[in-house]
Amino acid sequence: MAHWIHTPMEEARPENLLGDRSPSLSGWTRATVAGPLATSSRIWTVGSLVALSALVLLLYARVLGPLAAQWWSDPNYGHGFLVPVFAACVLWREHRRWSEVPICASNWGIAILFFALGLLLLGKLGSEHFTERISLLFLIAGIVVFLAGWSALRRAAFPLGYLAFMVPLPAILYYQLTFPLQLLASRLGADGLVALGVPTVREGNLLILPNCTLEVVEACSGVRSLLSLLAAVVAYVYLFEPSLWKRCFLIAAVVPVVIASNALRLVAAGALSYRYGPGVDSGVAHTALGLVCFVAGLLAILLLHRLLGRRSPAESSAGAH
Repeated sequence: MAHWIHTPMEEARPENLLGDRSPSLSGWTRATVAGPLATSSRIWTVGSLVALSALVLLLYARVLGPLAAQWWSDPNYGHGFLVPVFAACVLWREHRRWSEVPICASNWGIAILFFALGLLLLGKLGSEHFTERISLLFLIAGIVVFLAGWSALRRAAFPLGYLAFMVPLPAILYYQLTFPLQLLASRLGADGLVALGVPTVREGNLLILPNCTLEVVEACSGVRSLLSLLAAVVAYVYLFEPSLWKRCFLIAAVVPVVIASNALRLVAAGALSYRYGPGVDSGVAHTALGLVCFVAGLLAILLLHRLLGRRSPAESSAGAH
Protein backbone atom coordinates (compact mmCIF):
# COMPACT_ATOMS: atom_id res chain seq x y z
CA MET A 1 0.00 0.00 0.00
CA ALA A 2 2.83 2.38 0.86
CA HIS A 3 4.45 1.65 -2.50
CA TRP A 4 1.18 2.26 -4.34
CA ILE A 5 0.60 5.63 -2.67
CA HIS A 6 4.16 6.89 -2.76
CA THR A 7 5.20 5.78 -6.26
CA PRO A 8 3.68 8.70 -8.23
CA MET A 9 5.44 11.20 -6.02
CA GLU A 10 8.69 9.30 -6.26
CA GLU A 11 8.54 9.47 -10.06
CA ALA A 12 8.38 13.24 -9.82
CA ARG A 13 11.54 13.35 -7.72
CA PRO A 14 14.68 14.35 -9.62
CA GLU A 15 17.65 11.97 -9.94
CA ASN A 16 21.28 12.77 -10.40
CA LEU A 17 23.29 11.97 -13.56
CA LEU A 18 24.15 8.48 -12.33
CA GLY A 19 20.51 7.69 -11.67
CA ASP A 20 21.04 7.31 -7.90
CA ARG A 21 18.75 9.07 -5.51
CA SER A 22 19.99 10.82 -2.43
CA PRO A 23 20.48 8.19 0.27
CA SER A 24 19.44 10.69 2.95
CA LEU A 25 15.96 10.87 1.42
CA SER A 26 15.38 7.23 0.60
CA GLY A 27 15.25 5.86 4.11
CA TRP A 28 12.27 4.19 5.69
CA THR A 29 11.28 7.25 7.69
CA ARG A 30 11.20 9.58 4.67
CA ALA A 31 9.67 7.60 1.87
CA THR A 32 9.04 10.50 -0.50
CA VAL A 33 10.05 14.09 -0.96
CA ALA A 34 8.40 16.57 -3.26
CA GLY A 35 8.36 20.30 -3.70
CA PRO A 36 5.90 22.53 -1.89
CA LEU A 37 2.77 20.62 -2.83
CA ALA A 38 3.58 20.18 -6.49
CA THR A 39 0.56 19.64 -8.73
CA SER A 40 1.07 15.91 -9.36
CA SER A 41 1.89 15.12 -5.73
CA ARG A 42 -0.99 17.30 -4.53
CA ILE A 43 -3.53 15.51 -6.74
CA TRP A 44 -2.26 12.08 -5.74
CA THR A 45 -2.17 12.97 -2.05
CA VAL A 46 -5.68 14.43 -2.12
CA GLY A 47 -7.00 11.36 -3.97
CA SER A 48 -5.35 9.03 -1.48
CA LEU A 49 -6.70 11.11 1.40
CA VAL A 50 -10.25 10.88 0.04
CA ALA A 51 -9.97 7.10 -0.35
CA LEU A 52 -8.58 6.66 3.13
CA SER A 53 -11.24 8.98 4.57
CA ALA A 54 -13.95 6.77 3.10
CA LEU A 55 -12.33 3.73 4.71
CA VAL A 56 -12.08 5.56 8.04
CA LEU A 57 -15.80 6.42 7.94
CA LEU A 58 -16.64 2.78 7.33
CA LEU A 59 -14.32 1.65 10.12
CA TYR A 60 -15.64 4.18 12.65
CA ALA A 61 -19.34 4.12 11.68
CA ARG A 62 -20.25 2.34 14.94
CA VAL A 63 -18.21 4.87 16.89
CA LEU A 64 -19.35 8.09 15.25
CA GLY A 65 -23.07 7.20 15.38
CA PRO A 66 -23.31 6.87 19.19
CA LEU A 67 -21.00 9.87 19.54
CA ALA A 68 -23.37 12.11 17.58
CA ALA A 69 -26.30 10.67 19.56
CA GLN A 70 -24.59 11.66 22.82
CA TRP A 71 -24.01 15.18 21.52
CA TRP A 72 -27.73 15.42 20.84
CA SER A 73 -28.98 13.91 24.11
CA ASP A 74 -26.32 15.01 26.64
CA PRO A 75 -26.38 18.78 27.38
CA ASN A 76 -22.80 18.56 28.64
CA TYR A 77 -21.56 17.93 25.10
CA GLY A 78 -24.01 19.83 22.92
CA HIS A 79 -21.07 21.86 21.62
CA GLY A 80 -19.69 18.68 20.00
CA PHE A 81 -21.58 19.43 16.78
CA LEU A 82 -19.71 22.73 16.38
CA VAL A 83 -16.21 21.40 17.07
CA PRO A 84 -15.58 19.58 13.75
CA VAL A 85 -17.23 22.46 11.88
CA PHE A 86 -14.82 24.95 13.45
CA ALA A 87 -11.82 22.68 12.79
CA ALA A 88 -12.85 22.41 9.12
CA CYS A 89 -13.23 26.21 8.92
CA VAL A 90 -9.72 26.68 10.29
CA LEU A 91 -8.32 24.31 7.68
CA TRP A 92 -10.18 26.13 4.92
CA ARG A 93 -9.15 29.53 6.28
CA GLU A 94 -5.49 28.56 5.94
CA HIS A 95 -5.78 26.55 2.72
CA ARG A 96 -3.54 28.96 0.83
CA ARG A 97 -0.71 28.37 3.29
CA TRP A 98 -0.84 24.65 2.52
CA SER A 99 0.83 25.37 -0.83
CA GLU A 100 3.98 26.21 1.14
CA VAL A 101 4.09 22.87 2.95
CA PRO A 102 6.54 20.40 1.38
CA ILE A 103 5.29 16.84 0.98
CA CYS A 104 7.73 14.55 2.73
CA ALA A 105 5.70 11.42 3.41
CA SER A 106 6.93 9.31 6.29
CA ASN A 107 6.36 5.63 6.94
CA TRP A 108 6.19 6.50 10.64
CA GLY A 109 2.59 7.23 9.81
CA ILE A 110 2.03 3.48 9.52
CA ALA A 111 3.20 3.03 13.12
CA ILE A 112 0.77 5.74 14.26
CA LEU A 113 -2.02 4.05 12.28
CA PHE A 114 -1.37 0.71 13.96
CA PHE A 115 -1.29 2.44 17.35
CA ALA A 116 -4.68 4.05 16.61
CA LEU A 117 -6.16 0.74 15.49
CA GLY A 118 -4.81 -0.86 18.67
CA LEU A 119 -6.59 1.79 20.74
CA LEU A 120 -9.78 1.16 18.79
CA LEU A 121 -9.57 -2.58 19.40
CA LEU A 122 -8.72 -2.06 23.07
CA GLY A 123 -11.69 0.25 23.48
CA LYS A 124 -14.06 -2.22 21.85
CA LEU A 125 -12.83 -5.11 23.96
CA GLY A 126 -13.10 -3.08 27.16
CA SER A 127 -16.31 -1.26 26.17
CA GLU A 128 -14.49 2.02 26.82
CA HIS A 129 -16.02 4.62 24.51
CA PHE A 130 -13.42 7.28 25.26
CA THR A 131 -10.57 5.05 24.04
CA GLU A 132 -12.48 4.20 20.86
CA ARG A 133 -13.25 7.83 20.11
CA ILE A 134 -9.84 9.27 20.90
CA SER A 135 -8.24 6.66 18.62
CA LEU A 136 -9.84 8.48 15.68
CA LEU A 137 -7.62 11.51 16.31
CA PHE A 138 -4.49 9.35 16.29
CA LEU A 139 -5.71 7.68 13.10
CA ILE A 140 -6.13 11.05 11.37
CA ALA A 141 -2.66 12.09 12.54
CA GLY A 142 -1.19 8.86 11.18
CA ILE A 143 -2.83 9.39 7.78
CA VAL A 144 -1.45 12.94 7.57
CA VAL A 145 2.08 11.82 8.46
CA PHE A 146 1.92 8.86 6.05
CA LEU A 147 0.70 10.94 3.10
CA ALA A 148 2.30 14.36 3.68
CA GLY A 149 4.83 14.10 6.52
CA TRP A 150 5.52 15.71 9.86
CA SER A 151 5.51 19.28 8.51
CA ALA A 152 1.92 18.87 7.40
CA LEU A 153 1.00 17.41 10.80
CA ARG A 154 2.56 20.40 12.57
CA ARG A 155 0.59 22.75 10.33
CA ALA A 156 -2.64 20.87 11.10
CA ALA A 157 -1.85 20.45 14.81
CA PHE A 158 -4.39 22.98 16.11
CA PRO A 159 -7.50 21.87 14.18
CA LEU A 160 -6.63 18.23 14.84
CA GLY A 161 -6.05 18.85 18.54
CA TYR A 162 -9.22 20.94 18.76
CA LEU A 163 -11.22 17.87 17.77
CA ALA A 164 -10.52 16.54 21.27
CA PHE A 165 -13.28 18.86 22.52
CA MET A 166 -15.85 16.76 20.67
CA VAL A 167 -14.88 13.62 22.64
CA PRO A 168 -16.79 13.25 25.94
CA LEU A 169 -14.64 12.79 29.00
CA PRO A 170 -14.30 9.29 30.46
CA ALA A 171 -16.81 8.70 33.24
CA ILE A 172 -14.17 8.36 35.96
CA LEU A 173 -12.63 11.75 35.09
CA TYR A 174 -16.04 13.40 34.70
CA TYR A 175 -17.13 12.42 38.21
CA GLN A 176 -13.75 13.37 39.64
CA LEU A 177 -14.46 16.90 38.36
CA THR A 178 -18.16 16.98 39.18
CA PHE A 179 -18.15 16.15 42.89
CA PRO A 180 -15.66 18.81 44.12
CA LEU A 181 -17.29 21.42 41.88
CA GLN A 182 -20.68 20.53 43.38
CA LEU A 183 -19.40 21.12 46.90
CA LEU A 184 -17.60 24.32 45.92
CA ALA A 185 -20.69 25.68 44.16
CA SER A 186 -22.82 24.80 47.19
CA ARG A 187 -20.49 26.59 49.59
CA LEU A 188 -20.21 29.72 47.43
CA GLY A 189 -23.95 29.75 46.80
CA ALA A 190 -24.73 29.49 50.52
CA ASP A 191 -22.26 32.27 51.35
CA GLY A 192 -23.77 34.47 48.65
CA LEU A 193 -27.32 33.90 49.88
CA VAL A 194 -26.34 34.67 53.47
CA ALA A 195 -24.65 37.86 52.26
CA LEU A 196 -27.94 38.85 50.61
CA GLY A 197 -29.80 38.27 53.86
CA VAL A 198 -31.42 34.98 52.89
CA PRO A 199 -31.29 32.51 55.83
CA THR A 200 -29.43 29.49 54.43
CA VAL A 201 -27.98 26.34 55.92
CA ARG A 202 -25.73 24.16 53.83
CA GLU A 203 -25.48 20.40 54.28
CA GLY A 204 -23.19 18.91 51.67
CA ASN A 205 -24.73 19.81 48.33
CA LEU A 206 -28.07 20.85 49.87
CA LEU A 207 -29.02 24.49 50.46
CA ILE A 208 -31.76 24.60 53.10
CA LEU A 209 -33.86 27.78 52.94
CA PRO A 210 -36.81 28.63 55.21
CA ASN A 211 -39.40 27.68 52.57
CA CYS A 212 -37.57 25.09 50.43
CA THR A 213 -34.45 23.00 49.97
CA LEU A 214 -32.29 23.36 46.88
CA GLU A 215 -30.11 20.46 45.75
CA VAL A 216 -26.97 21.21 43.78
CA VAL A 217 -27.02 18.25 41.43
CA GLU A 218 -24.37 17.20 38.89
CA ALA A 219 -25.87 19.43 36.21
CA CYS A 220 -25.43 22.42 38.55
CA SER A 221 -21.77 21.69 39.27
CA GLY A 222 -20.55 23.89 36.41
CA VAL A 223 -18.87 21.14 34.39
CA ARG A 224 -21.25 21.76 31.50
CA SER A 225 -20.34 25.44 31.34
CA LEU A 226 -16.67 24.63 31.86
CA LEU A 227 -16.45 22.30 28.87
CA SER A 228 -18.46 24.53 26.53
CA LEU A 229 -16.78 27.78 27.56
CA LEU A 230 -13.33 26.22 27.36
CA ALA A 231 -13.99 25.09 23.78
CA ALA A 232 -15.31 28.55 22.88
CA VAL A 233 -12.38 30.41 24.47
CA VAL A 234 -9.74 28.20 22.83
CA ALA A 235 -11.32 28.91 19.44
CA TYR A 236 -11.53 32.62 20.24
CA VAL A 237 -7.92 33.09 21.33
CA TYR A 238 -6.66 31.12 18.33
CA LEU A 239 -8.44 33.50 15.96
CA PHE A 240 -7.98 36.82 17.75
CA GLU A 241 -4.95 36.63 20.06
CA PRO A 242 -1.45 36.03 18.64
CA SER A 243 0.38 36.31 21.97
CA LEU A 244 1.07 32.91 23.51
CA TRP A 245 1.10 34.07 27.14
CA LYS A 246 -2.20 35.92 26.70
CA ARG A 247 -3.74 32.83 25.13
CA CYS A 248 -2.64 30.72 28.07
CA PHE A 249 -3.84 33.32 30.57
CA LEU A 250 -7.30 33.60 29.03
CA ILE A 251 -7.70 29.81 28.82
CA ALA A 252 -6.63 29.43 32.46
CA ALA A 253 -9.08 32.18 33.44
CA VAL A 254 -11.98 30.02 32.24
CA VAL A 255 -11.92 27.93 35.44
CA PRO A 256 -12.40 30.78 37.99
CA VAL A 257 -14.85 32.54 35.66
CA VAL A 258 -17.02 29.42 35.43
CA ILE A 259 -16.88 28.88 39.20
CA ALA A 260 -17.90 32.50 39.84
CA SER A 261 -20.69 32.54 37.25
CA ASN A 262 -22.07 29.22 38.50
CA ALA A 263 -22.08 30.51 42.09
CA LEU A 264 -23.98 33.61 40.93
CA ARG A 265 -26.51 31.37 39.22
CA LEU A 266 -27.10 29.44 42.46
CA VAL A 267 -27.46 32.68 44.41
CA ALA A 268 -30.00 33.96 41.88
CA ALA A 269 -31.91 30.66 41.96
CA GLY A 270 -31.94 30.64 45.77
CA ALA A 271 -33.06 34.25 46.01
CA LEU A 272 -35.89 33.69 43.52
CA SER A 273 -37.00 30.53 45.32
CA TYR A 274 -36.97 32.33 48.68
CA ARG A 275 -38.95 35.27 47.30
CA TYR A 276 -41.45 33.57 44.98
CA GLY A 277 -41.51 29.95 46.10
CA PRO A 278 -39.65 26.75 45.21
CA GLY A 279 -41.31 26.24 41.82
CA VAL A 280 -39.87 29.38 40.25
CA ASP A 281 -36.45 27.82 39.63
CA SER A 282 -37.55 25.12 37.23
CA GLY A 283 -38.19 24.58 33.55
CA VAL A 284 -37.69 27.66 31.41
CA ALA A 285 -36.46 29.82 34.28
CA HIS A 286 -33.75 27.31 35.17
CA THR A 287 -32.58 27.09 31.55
CA ALA A 288 -32.66 30.87 31.17
CA LEU A 289 -30.51 31.33 34.28
CA GLY A 290 -27.97 28.86 32.89
CA LEU A 291 -27.80 30.65 29.53
CA VAL A 292 -27.48 34.06 31.17
CA CYS A 293 -24.62 32.90 33.37
CA PHE A 294 -22.86 31.24 30.43
CA VAL A 295 -23.09 34.45 28.40
CA ALA A 296 -21.89 36.41 31.42
CA GLY A 297 -18.84 34.13 31.69
CA LEU A 298 -18.07 34.58 28.00
CA LEU A 299 -18.42 38.35 28.30
CA ALA A 300 -16.08 38.27 31.31
CA ILE A 301 -13.43 36.55 29.19
CA LEU A 302 -13.89 39.11 26.41
CA LEU A 303 -13.59 41.96 28.92
CA LEU A 304 -10.46 40.41 30.39
CA HIS A 305 -9.00 40.13 26.89
CA ARG A 306 -9.78 43.78 26.27
CA LEU A 307 -8.00 44.75 29.48
CA LEU A 308 -4.98 42.65 28.52
CA GLY A 309 -4.93 44.35 25.13
CA ARG A 310 -4.26 47.72 26.67
CA ARG A 311 -0.55 48.44 26.62
CA SER A 312 1.16 49.68 29.74
CA PRO A 313 2.76 53.16 29.75
CA ALA A 314 6.21 51.55 29.54
CA GLU A 315 5.18 49.55 26.49
CA SER A 316 3.63 52.63 24.89
CA SER A 317 6.79 54.71 25.41
CA ALA A 318 8.94 51.87 24.11
CA GLY A 319 6.75 51.66 21.00
CA ALA A 320 7.01 55.39 20.46
CA HIS A 321 10.78 55.25 20.48
